[in-house]
Amino acid sequence: MGYQSMPVDAYPRLIFLKNPDGTIKMPQFPEVPATGDGVDADVLTKDVRLNAAKNTSVRIYRPKNVTKHSNLPLIIYFHGGGFILCRVASVPFDELCIRMARELSAIIVSVDYRLAPEHRLPAAYEDGVEAVQWVKNQASDQSNGEPWLRDYVDFSKCFIMGGSAGGNMVYNVGLRLWSLGLDQLKPVKISGLILSQPFFGGVQRTESELRKIDDPLVPYPTTDLMWELSLPIGTDRNHDYCNPMVKGLSKSDIEALKSQSCLIIIGGEDSLMDHQIEFMKMLEGSGVNFVEFYDEKAPHSIELFEPEKCEDLFKAITEFIY
Repeated sequence: MGYQSMPVDAYPRLIFLKNPDGTIKMPQFPEVPATGDGVDADVLTKDVRLNAAKNTSVRIYRPKNVTKHSNLPLIIYFHGGGFILCRVASVPFDELCIRMARELSAIIVSVDYRLAPEHRLPAAYEDGVEAVQWVKNQASDQSNGEPWLRDYVDFSKCFIMGGSAGGNMVYNVGLRLWSLGLDQLKPVKISGLILSQPFFGGVQRTESELRKIDDPLVPYPTTDLMWELSLPIGTDRNHDYCNPMVKGLSKSDIEALKSQSCLIIIGGEDSLMDHQIEFMKMLEGSGVNFVEFYDEKAPHSIELFEPEKCEDLFKAITEFIY
């Protein structure tokens, strides 16, 4: 198409500071505390420790106006940030989860997983699996389980959702849960996977990456750096975690993906779009059914930065869940 790959310094774009010793100082994003249950808000939030040794936790979102035993669907949510940035308390993700709890009439469990480069992949995937297992423990313990889950959730309607890097996590966590045996999650049933503009990549440049070199959020120099900091040391962007299309799906992977419904969300103005399309072609070629939602005008992470344009997206998610 006439586009040229060009050297671009990603550090200024991500507002990173590279120290003389080679370490990197990450930017800090505004965060908000959990509300607790004694506030005048339509969605209440609570932080709960997941694993003290790993310093991981979850933030639970509950619509205030629902009554006990409402049997709401549960969404286990993985936030984005290229595996290196943001937390559940970061303002855009907190606001998104509040909106999802309100508009989807669901309980949201947003997972504060470990970040790279201190904790490279698969650490985030492991934390994602542990979060789902934690939910299972709450469902199983009728006397001491977390009351915001125990008293309000229908555990047979559990969905795993994530955007960008979180969408990548949904895929990899879903495969790991299958390999461990979905029966071990009972009474929790994973009813569906929701991958919103999942963060995949590869060594080979794509047309959408080259065309969107000036993308304000995910130009390829920035995503290259994110992968460099998050992938296992000594690997490149054709590693399975980044580019599952290189190796393709194993028989077990296909069985795992066929066992649950999938919704894949694509944006036509997302520089990562071509990788996502190749991912869907891989699923289709293996006989894995999925639902696609495509918005030709959507940039990457539109639900975070242009939420007023996401009515159709939320309708698609609602239809998928209900």
